[in-house]
Amino acid sequence: MAKKQPTRSSKPSAQTKSRRRGAWRTAANSDRHDLYEIAVQEVVSECDFIDRVWRQKRGRLAASMREDFCGTAKACTEWARRRATNRAIGVDLDESVILWGERRHRAGLPEHVSSRITILKADVTKVDTPAVDTIVAMNFSYFIFKDRRQLVDYFRRVHASLVRDGIFICDAYGGSEAHVEKEEDRACDGFTYVWDQNKYNPITGDVTNHIHFRFPDGSEMKRAFTYQWRLWSLPEIQDALREAGFVATTVYWEGTTAKGEGNGVFRPSTRGEACQGWIAYIAAEKGKSAGSRG
Repeated sequence: MAKKQPTRSSKPSAQTKSRRRGAWRTAANSDRHDLYEIAVQEVVSECDFIDRVWRQKRGRLAASMREDFCGTAKACTEWARRRATNRAIGVDLDESVILWGERRHRAGLPEHVSSRITILKADVTKVDTPAVDTIVAMNFSYFIFKDRRQLVDYFRRVHASLVRDGIFICDAYGGSEAHVEKEEDRACDGFTYVWDQNKYNPITGDVTNHIHFRFPDGSEMKRAFTYQWRLWSLPEIQDALREAGFVATTVYWEGTTAKGEGNGVFRPSTRGEACQGWIAYIAAEKGKSAGSRG
């Protein structure tokens, strides 16, 4: 029975780098976006997953990717760097976060990589971009749409922005403990990541979640991030995707270790365990290509 917090684990490369520097993190000398990327994001694994889905479903690799709710657009950067044929578009409303990502991830890139990355300050429900092979919405970002009509309308915009046989990939979380008001913490590189499920309304499905960061000196970066979401279920998400025009949806469920913990390997499945906490991916296909394997 896989049990996970609705986050990704920290990356060993980031841990090693900081320890070599002998860094001592405190709330005063830390940056919340830096901590978030260490504690939550795994863009290499996400891009690997995109490649795997495309090999399975289309027998080829995607070249163009749009990252909705891109934040610092670290995934866009990884996507453009991994192949010379790749191009990426990032879309986010928060200009300050976009600029942070520009300084951190893209300012020092060679021109042949940076020229294939476009970051737009725009609303994902209104943005008009060239059609792309794949669109991703990770870290449950689309849960911001609390009304079903809003969710379907967003999925329709995604559908319209994909090429004929394009694929939309998103993630979701749930499980019995997802409905409990509680805190869970995890040790990262010189700080503690805290996932705070602060409020849950069983009538509406609305949740308020916070991320806090705590440090060895006793200082704390409280409510570094706050999310006002609706906790959508996998059947609800798939129904909305089909209503938006997607012809097929596949849930990728995480496997388990011998101890019953999540093993980080996600495979297509039509049956999941009634876990206390789980993360899953969904791949939604706009159409079936001649070489489709889905």
